[in-house]
Amino acid sequence: MKRQNFYYELPEDLIAQDPLEDRSGSRLLVLDKETGEVSHHIFREIVDYLEPGDCLVLNDTKVIPARLIGAKEDTGGRIEALLLKRREDNVWETLVKPGRKAKCGTRISFGGGLLTGEVVEIAEEGNRLIRFEYEGIFEEILDQLGQMPLPPYITHQLEDKDRYQTVYARHTGSAAAPTAGLHFTPELLEIIADKGVDIAKVTLHVGLGTFRPVKAENILEHHMHSEYFQIDEEAAEKINRAKEKGSRVICVGTTSCRTIESAADADGRIKECSGWTDIFIYPGYQFKILDCLITNFHLPESTLIMLVSALAGREHTLAAYEEAVRERYRFFSFGDAMLVV
Repeated sequence: MKRQNFYYELPEDLIAQDPLEDRSGSRLLVLDKETGEVSHHIFREIVDYLEPGDCLVLNDTKVIPARLIGAKEDTGGRIEALLLKRREDNVWETLVKPGRKAKCGTRISFGGGLLTGEVVEIAEEGNRLIRFEYEGIFEEILDQLGQMPLPPYITHQLEDKDRYQTVYARHTGSAAAPTAGLHFTPELLEIIADKGVDIAKVTLHVGLGTFRPVKAENILEHHMHSEYFQIDEEAAEKINRAKEKGSRVICVGTTSCRTIESAADADGRIKECSGWTDIFIYPGYQFKILDCLITNFHLPESTLIMLVSALAGREHTLAAYEEAVRERYRFFSFGDAMLVV
């Protein structure tokens, strides 16, 4: 299966640079995965497509302000460190720029010495393990010094950090937001719950590996990075109950989808669990649990558009994307949404 089979043309001016003032006021393209038929709506109208007994699965991970700007202690040279994953209490795997200046033993000062770090190891793909030193609580220092790790295609400065968080974000640990959830407001979630829809919250800490481009011409040769997930007993019960009743499980975002599909057993049931997943979902995959998907519009040739294509079919997916381009939908993290039913 070729990477180029998932390419589409996207005008640069359709890449959303800023979040809308009203989260639920974004546009919503509804795609029928069986027929390929599309229709156009406002996101808050998602309620009309949910039924009593459905289970809506949310990823409640919280993005950390993981981008740190510092200086080498010996030369004063600028160093940028992006926190990817915590390895031990004070040791983080990071993406460092420029990497060539961050050899083992390099010491970096952040915030005028409020936080210092030392490169202790060079990990796979050139990532650095940095041991941090500080006084106080690391998360509070990070909140003071760190910036939100916005994707490179967003060039505008984010005025409000909370706009790169879902309103239900709870468990800290992501290097990127589960962006399909950015469209929900507390009021919209309340309306959905009042309609009799079960809301299950799972956690997957999103790493940058999710967004790395597929470079292999044959997508089967692409290596997915692992991400930590957790499903508690309450969420597992809600998901299992929906399946037992013949109701639908509707995932908000590809991260929620990958979480439950990773945890499902051969019979399509879930139990309380946690661990690491590197699941790669592409056309031909047989979904064990997911029935419908709420998602944003993804980069050409990305693993995310491949996942959507596994659910809706490649031709239907690309035709829907072409329609979204014609109708001038907003794309990517701060863009509009798609519902695959």
